[in-house]
Amino acid sequence: MREQPNGPQAAAAARRPLRKDAEVNRERLLTAAREVFAESGLDVTMHDIAARAGVGVGTAYRRFANKDEIIDALFGEHVTQVAAIAASALEDPDAWNGLTTFLERLLQLQQEDRGLMEILNNPRHAHRFDGPGDRITPLIGAIIDRAKDQGALRADFEPTDLLFLQYALAPIMDRTRELHPALYRRYLTMFLDGIRADCGPRSAFPVSALTPGEAQAAITQGLESFRRPAPRKRELTMPLGETRRAWSRS
Repeated sequence: MREQPNGPQAAAAARRPLRKDAEVNRERLLTAAREVFAESGLDVTMHDIAARAGVGVGTAYRRFANKDEIIDALFGEHVTQVAAIAASALEDPDAWNGLTTFLERLLQLQQEDRGLMEILNNPRHAHRFDGPGDRITPLIGAIIDRAKDQGALRADFEPTDLLFLQYALAPIMDRTRELHPALYRRYLTMFLDGIRADCGPRSAFPVSALTPGEAQAAITQGLESFRRPAPRKRELTMPLGETRRAWSRS
């Protein structure tokens, strides 16, 4: 059996430029991962990524040791993208417009990419912010300070408020992604009106509210993700209210 390089030999091999075909396969895998993460989130497997890329799973593991390496590579791209959006917001002479545009574009990225939304809102991925956070946090602080300095943003608004505003909207985006993808923008408008420094006319909602039936469908879809295993007959016949009471007794 041929021995695998280790120590200095392995490090040198890692720095060595990839052959052209190997680089092509790496880019195909990253492209495939972008697509499947955006569509299905981060719980997909290396097999799923390899299948979308049209390569064998062995090829996938030769280019990336595991799925985390792919996630980290793509998250780095997202960080660069968010930094560019923040920089653009800082160049806007209207600081309020810069702030709202930054928020809208950041949320739109999450709406279009389940994987990114999981990284930004799931505590399991908090460790991925150890370096990127140092790059993005000062930009967000500067966006907020400019809006305060121009008298557009209430003086007691803090950078962490923006973080939790995003957390609050994430479940709405997730539950209504298929039913009404733009619904989150209604609640974003409510939030933005609430953090303005002035008490002028309120903004018009960009989308209408859900009907009672649509709201129930969205809530039911969300509950499916957290429902405990139960006999199939019980799931089909027990009303939703009874199911909730059963959960509280278990």
